[in-house]
Amino acid sequence: MIYLNTHPEELNIDLALNRVSAQRREAALRFLREMDRKLSLAAFLLLQEALAKEYGITEPPVLAFGPHGKPFLRDYPHIHFNLSHCSRAALCVVGDAPVGCDVETVTTPLDRDLLDHCFNPREREAILAAERPEVAFCTLWTRKEAFLKWTGEGLTDLLPDLLFSPEAAAARFRSIVSPDATFVYTLCQGKNNA
Repeated sequence: MIYLNTHPEELNIDLALNRVSAQRREAALRFLREMDRKLSLAAFLLLQEALAKEYGITEPPVLAFGPHGKPFLRDYPHIHFNLSHCSRAALCVVGDAPVGCDVETVTTPLDRDLLDHCFNPREREAILAAERPEVAFCTLWTRKEAFLKWTGEGLTDLLPDLLFSPEAAAARFRSIVSPDATFVYTLCQGKNNA
């Protein structure tokens, strides 16, 4: 299930800090910028909302971390989730199988260095030929990030050809552009779990 907050800037930090676990409170307070604190808390509150609605879990969850840093629910390892946030939105996805997600703000102009470094020639050509290249860029970028979060591997030097790997062929992607085209998010999960 997908949970999305499109107004994380409106979050009351003090109220949110009282609703989350001590672990998340400490993590959020490590951020120096107020907006980064709000985004961290907004994503975690979405997780809490999802756990309550989907699984009846009402206490704030405690996280543990896998070998590459992917978080999981210490007391409920059978429940899978992933969080992401950008300046425009906070995102949480939960399910009964591994899942990855990413949300990014659509920015202009395109970052040509990032385009050249992270996308292969076929992807670059498709991005530059798109009606809205910045949206196409964000869509492919969020697919790569969601895939890496699904696998739990994190960023890699293999980004240009990542989506052409055998592992990516076993994944299912769903990308959504916000109605005002200011952000894009992508979900990734195994084809058998979609």
